[in-house]
Amino acid sequence: MTLDDLGYRSKREVFPALVQEFGLAVSPEELFADFGLLLRQAQPMPHAAEVLAELRRRDVRLGLVTNGWSAVQRECLERCGLSGAFGVVLISEEVGLSKPDPRIYTLALDELEVTAEDAWFVGDSPRNDIQGPQEVGLRAAYLPGGHPLTSEQPDAVLRGLRDVLDLSEW
Repeated sequence: MTLDDLGYRSKREVFPALVQEFGLAVSPEELFADFGLLLRQAQPMPHAAEVLAELRRRDVRLGLVTNGWSAVQRECLERCGLSGAFGVVLISEEVGLSKPDPRIYTLALDELEVTAEDAWFVGDSPRNDIQGPQEVGLRAAYLPGGHPLTSEQPDAVLRGLRDVLDLSEW
């Protein structure tokens, strides 16, 4: 977990380091292939389907901004039953920008045809999901995950995914 930095570090860097550090009798490519099998077991967060359905019922425009490889991210969305849940899906590999680059959030706003003042960005990464969105005027809601907040100042801290439904009250 330390080498992987809870998912922040590229697996193309992590797997060779694991092989070297632990003297593994497998290649980094074999680890990468095994990791791909693990991703095929992706499951949505608890309450994801109901929260997204309620937001759509409220006519909220939904976008997904994620770092990663297109094929992997799209497969995860499909396996989680969420591939049709978002009006816009921006994957870093496809758009040539990665979180926390503020331009990826601006692109999402443009594609959703909403202003930053009328939108929230919800994420579980202090590094990627707070400062970048705030730089373009988005309010950032932090959903605690693996990395704790340090100096980041989200506009809201959620207790769980259902709290997204209350963001309009903030």
